[in-house]
Amino acid sequence: METDSIDNQLLTISEEIAKVFNGNCKQKNSCLVKDILARFGDKWSLYTVLRLGQHKKMRFNELKLGINGISQRMLTVTLRSLEEDGVVLRKVYPEIPPRVEYELTDLGKSLLEQLLHLANWADDHFIDIMKARKTYGKKHIPK
Repeated sequence: METDSIDNQLLTISEEIAKVFNGNCKQKNSCLVKDILARFGDKWSLYTVLRLGQHKKMRFNELKLGINGISQRMLTVTLRSLEEDGVVLRKVYPEIPPRVEYELTDLGKSLLEQLLHLANWADDHFIDIMKARKTYGKKHIPK
């Protein structure tokens, strides 16, 4: 009986994975899921979404200071991409000098929830990953 439940779970997982590789592909090498994962999978997008999730609204320089190592150009490109995808809202206030704030949209907040799951997984398994890397290094470093 328990085996049936495990088999059903594996089938469901297999079906979900098949959707990633086969679903929503309009052209042979153009798949919407892969495109979206690539877009949000880079470290600067992840850090930007996490930072905005932490502080709600932020100005450009606050974001830049809060994301170690990002250049002004890369932050600009990242924010534009996230805004284009509907994840970040850019609000310009009619002041002199102009004030611009960034915040997550509802779509961005739902992405943040998923990123937090991934971050929690990484935190929970950090020691296991470090041990695996050390073991791998011992096996693959030439002597």
